[in-house]
Amino acid sequence: MAEKFVFDIAESLLKKLTSYAYQEVSRAYGVYEDLQRIKDTLTIVKCLLLDAEEKKNQQYALHEWQRQIQYICSDAEYVLEEFELQDKRKQVVKASRSTSMKVRHFFSTSNPLAFRIKMAHQIKDIRDRLDKVSTDGTKFGLTTINVESRLVVQRREMTYPDVDASSVIGRESDKEEIIKLLMQPHPQGNGDGDKSLCVIPIVGIGGLGKTTLAKFVFNDKRMDQIFQLKMWVCVSNDFDIRKIIIKTINSATDSIFSSASAPTSGLIHQENINNLDIVQVVSRLRQKNSGQKFLLVLDDVWNEDRANWIELKDLIKVGAPGSKTMVTTRNNSMASMMGNVPPYVLEGLSPKSCLSLFVKWAFKDGQEEKHPNLVEIGEEIVKKCQGVPLAVRTLGSSLFSNFDLSKWEFVRDSEIWNLKQKKDDILPALKLSYDQMPFYLRQCFAYFSLQPKDYTFLCDDITSLWISLGLVQSLNGRENLESIAREYIDELHSRSFLQDVNDFGSFCVFKVHDLIHDLALYVSREDFVAVDSHTRNIPQQVRNISIVENDSLDNDLFPKSRSVRSILFPVLGVGLESESVLDIWVSRYKYLRYLDLSDSSFETLPSSIAKLEHLRFLDLSCNEKIKRLPNSISKLLNLQALLLNGCMELEIFPKGLGNMISLRQLYITTKQFVLSENEFARLNHLRTLGFYYCYNLKFLFKWDQLPSLESFSVVSCGRVESLPLFTFPNLQTLYIDNCKKLNLSVYNELQIQTLRMRNLHLENFLELLTFPRWIEDTTDTLETLIVVNCPNLKNLPKCLITMSRLKRLYIRECPLLRRILLPSDMHHLTALEDLQIYDCPELYKNYQPQCGKYWPMIAHIKSVSIEEPSGEEE
Repeated sequence: MAEKFVFDIAESLLKKLTSYAYQEVSRAYGVYEDLQRIKDTLTIVKCLLLDAEEKKNQQYALHEWQRQIQYICSDAEYVLEEFELQDKRKQVVKASRSTSMKVRHFFSTSNPLAFRIKMAHQIKDIRDRLDKVSTDGTKFGLTTINVESRLVVQRREMTYPDVDASSVIGRESDKEEIIKLLMQPHPQGNGDGDKSLCVIPIVGIGGLGKTTLAKFVFNDKRMDQIFQLKMWVCVSNDFDIRKIIIKTINSATDSIFSSASAPTSGLIHQENINNLDIVQVVSRLRQKNSGQKFLLVLDDVWNEDRANWIELKDLIKVGAPGSKTMVTTRNNSMASMMGNVPPYVLEGLSPKSCLSLFVKWAFKDGQEEKHPNLVEIGEEIVKKCQGVPLAVRTLGSSLFSNFDLSKWEFVRDSEIWNLKQKKDDILPALKLSYDQMPFYLRQCFAYFSLQPKDYTFLCDDITSLWISLGLVQSLNGRENLESIAREYIDELHSRSFLQDVNDFGSFCVFKVHDLIHDLALYVSREDFVAVDSHTRNIPQQVRNISIVENDSLDNDLFPKSRSVRSILFPVLGVGLESESVLDIWVSRYKYLRYLDLSDSSFETLPSSIAKLEHLRFLDLSCNEKIKRLPNSISKLLNLQALLLNGCMELEIFPKGLGNMISLRQLYITTKQFVLSENEFARLNHLRTLGFYYCYNLKFLFKWDQLPSLESFSVVSCGRVESLPLFTFPNLQTLYIDNCKKLNLSVYNELQIQTLRMRNLHLENFLELLTFPRWIEDTTDTLETLIVVNCPNLKNLPKCLITMSRLKRLYIRECPLLRRILLPSDMHHLTALEDLQIYDCPELYKNYQPQCGKYWPMIAHIKSVSIEEPSGEEE
């Protein structure tokens, strides 16, 4: 897997070298030609890496060659970052009116002449090293493979429709649900015209049993009674329309012969149509299918091109009314694109079914009765399979007729990715999905290995990590990195890599299936390490370190290497206590980009923190001992995120905060009464700003507009009286919680710019009687409205009726609310797809499912969750 990972790193570096921003800066410093030579050589090396992937098992030296490329790419990336940093130094010096600062800048190593000499040496070194590995690659007998035409991807074997029904366990109810869909008339029309073909998608992660379920349905006798013709086509990786039609014709021929009254024991005759052109092939399909009601299964579809699907659908839509197509895919967005009924999302097997399946694969018939102790261990083994049948089969078959207790315990206690895998086992099946991802998603996916299993991911946390490490790039320099990263999350979800996704508008949470976590461990390997009390060694080449247990912080454990790029403490309550360990990290890891010290308990941050010039993300949140930050922190010109929320003893902000011109995210807890207007006014790129537990602040700020700010939070700031919303012309998310003196309506009389807000979250407003008038300005844009613990609120805003884009409405602990809107007005909320009501007794009475008097008005909404109030008196 190191081969594919190095390929991705090389691809990422090439993207940077070809970006407009880097080409401009390289011309400004006179190194354009040198970087172009590096880019050209790296392109050749990347093509050699594809050939190395196929030869990966042949020699150890080849693995070392690939490792050298990774080191060179990392060093080259740091050189590019030096140009960015120099540019930011110039901006800060130019903005400063201090003559002494300009003089110090000139005589420092970052003055233009000294900088150019230093960078020339570094660029030459990288160029020479890259030339050498390129030459070495040919010594290994590697040849360049065209990247566009030959990206190395694992292929899946072709599937077939035959299945032994007795071998299918735990899918009876799923089969009946699918058959019910197949027996129903087309849900969108009268069975003719453009709507004559109904497409039913089955979607789920690899190994879940989509193909087996489709076979189970396909071979049910009821299908022979409903459909005159049944066809099975395995599409797999190659969505070639001509090939799919040929397979469909051949499958139709098989179906006709197998259903004929004549004996079929002889070879079935199939005419040779492989040499026909597309027009002739389509004509032959029409001859076969015309006038017949058919069932077509398109198994294992990976195509993401909607135009290709529409073209194919138009060509195969030649049967009688009532014809159906069933599609199996791992991709949610693909299922939505292809289907005209909601996708059937396949869930995991029940624990009981999993154990039955495991016993079937681990023992001969009846053998399990002689080994109840092994069956007991088997119950524990199947828990790690999380309901995925292929995982159950993989582990069961690995123990078949093996009664060695230690072997069973080894399988129980090992991670799946450490166990030997055959071609058709679970990890190869999941890796197929990984191989199909574009390189930028493959890089991001590996970072799921840094968190423990069953971890609840906050979308902003993982995307901040990706952004900090340069995995999210804007090719034209104008795209919003946070928006791009969020698209990555959506794409991973659509590919079935994420589960339990809850989108609350302003934030999103999700989990990763245990088997997907195993896959992340498998593809990340030596570059990623999660440190716990059992860790005895960290590889020297490690790039990302996650610490999940407090008692694992041994000074001697951490490598003396400059390759470390991220250190994080993902587990709540686990943080750094030793200042000496922090000193070691700062001195060793000069290229660190991401440093998460949340939940730590040290008292001082060392002044040497300024040496981490490449640092993008610094999280000091929930450190209850730290009182001050060194002024040197303002020298971190690359810092994009500074998190200080929950630092309850923090007395004052450091001087020079305004010099941190790259800041995009800032969370603040402070004992200060007043904040410096000059410092904050210079943060022109700030996108997210939050104030938490600032008990002494009465006025948050008075300065001019913050044009880049999109998300603003104020939590438990008890003295704050007003919000200057005019300061945020591009505000999209407003989150306010437990601010007792805050008057939301104080700016109603001002002529403020129309708000374009998308998410509004109001929580713990005990005195709130009505909504402020400015909410009327959000009716064209608001997508999420969350109202929590407003005990005196009697009505939602009247303008709710005009919120044409409102998708999510969550109401909790609002006992006086009796209705959302007038019953006759609910139909105006055409975009509403998620309604949640908790601890609201009056709303519960009126809207409770099935029996509430207003239930019919909301029954059409896609997702409705209404819970009976807790402690309700009878």
